[in-house]
Amino acid sequence: MRSRLIALRAVGAAAVLVLAAPAAQAAYAADSVEVTVFPDGVAPGGDVEIQVQGCKGTTGAVTSRAFVAQTELTVRSSGRHMSGETTVRTGVTIGTYEVSVRCDGREHAGAGRIKVVKQQPDHQPTPVAPVRAGGGGTAALAAARGEDPADDAGPGTPHTVIGLVLAGVAAVAVAFRTSRRRRTDAD
Repeated sequence: MRSRLIALRAVGAAAVLVLAAPAAQAAYAADSVEVTVFPDGVAPGGDVEIQVQGCKGTTGAVTSRAFVAQTELTVRSSGRHMSGETTVRTGVTIGTYEVSVRCDGREHAGAGRIKVVKQQPDHQPTPVAPVRAGGGGTAALAAARGEDPADDAGPGTPHTVIGLVLAGVAAVAVAFRTSRRRRTDAD
């Protein structure tokens, strides 16, 4: 009788894990919207590219007091982030401004920032030191091309949740098998 009670509790624990997994994943996804603005600092009147990660839908919009208008976002071919382009207002004051995103039916206020900097004189930069070569410099190039180095970072939240569910099912199987073995030994 006691072994059945243990098996029943294990089944209940596994059911709770299975039912809680989608809710935990949805809560994590809703809070993980992140905006990146390229270039990092832009002068008034300059153009910027905006990348948004964490939105699960196919459309969205980005707003900021620094932008001339709301920017519509579209999904990139990789499907991992949305992007758009806009222009910084010419009369905007130098400073840092919040960037908000609307996607998946929710407003994500302050999901990113844009830094408006003073207009620099128009000249080409010249190297004053040896150019750094090798793998260390490729991250900046990948970011400029819109590639996400986190794409190869490994398992994310969905994989973690699936692993927890499978561990719960394995625990139930072990508890059930143990209870059956004890029952046959008692006979």
